[in-house]
Amino acid sequence: MGLSGRLISQISIKADVDLLHELFTNKLHRIPDICPGKVKKLDLQSGQWGTVGSVICWQYIHDGKKKSAKAIIEAIDEKKKSITFNLLEGDLMEAYNTFKFIVAIDTNGEDNLVTWTLEYEKKTQDVSEPHAVMNLGLSVTKEIERCHLLLPSEKEMGLSGKLVSQISIKSDGNVFHELFRYKPHHISDICPEKVQRVDLLSGQWGTVGSVVCWYFNLDGEKKISKEVIEAIDETKKSITFTVLEGDLKQWYNTFKFIVQVDTNCEHHLVTWTLEYEKKTQDVPDPHILMNLSIGLIKEIERHHLLVPN
Repeated sequence: MGLSGRLISQISIKADVDLLHELFTNKLHRIPDICPGKVKKLDLQSGQWGTVGSVICWQYIHDGKKKSAKAIIEAIDEKKKSITFNLLEGDLMEAYNTFKFIVAIDTNGEDNLVTWTLEYEKKTQDVSEPHAVMNLGLSVTKEIERCHLLLPSEKEMGLSGKLVSQISIKSDGNVFHELFRYKPHHISDICPEKVQRVDLLSGQWGTVGSVVCWYFNLDGEKKISKEVIEAIDETKKSITFTVLEGDLKQWYNTFKFIVQVDTNCEHHLVTWTLEYEKKTQDVPDPHILMNLSIGLIKEIERHHLLVPN
């Protein structure tokens, strides 16, 4: 199975985007003063701050441990307000062949969106997706905003979020779309430790407006999610489930799952998108649910023997 992956997470802010972009390009060395518990030090190894080709050494805290990373500024896009860091050396390179960070700011809309994108290639299948690194990036963004007092209070900060993960498969992507659209009740036979049961409560399998109830394990606990099939796009091979009731509604005001299969490439890509609005800032982003979703794809592929074990 493919070792390449991508994580995308967004956080809504009401802060001055030019200030934030300026910080990530020309004033990176100020971040340790703002987030001393997360980023300890930033040293310019070569070049100049805010210029493509410059090399910067990051010293940071990851999973409670001191880590380091040497990265080159690969690209800066002033129009998109984005900067790309490509890792050259460091602790992450023990687990990944390649690793990139992209920080971009979207100013289209009432609230500005800061998007963190991690692109990577794992050394082995056993290497986990870098959700902890993503959490670090998002929390640094939040602390920067609080430090500059650009919001009156933390309660007013955006609660909406989006997680996107892709996994490359060598099997027929149509099999996955068919399974999630018409036969999700078969998933419990394939992945009984993750999904115990899927019941059709109303409508018909594979039709918009039908209501489905999922019984699944999340972090070792049994959970329930009642969902309506909100949309199906045959061209994009995507299906959207919107949560109506269940355990997730304890923490989130809204929650959507979108599973899409891209067959327009050598290896088909399955993309999981989670869109949500948290009830409070204390609610964590649902990385553990994303891990469950990615785990389902891997088990489904192994079950169908579409790629060797």
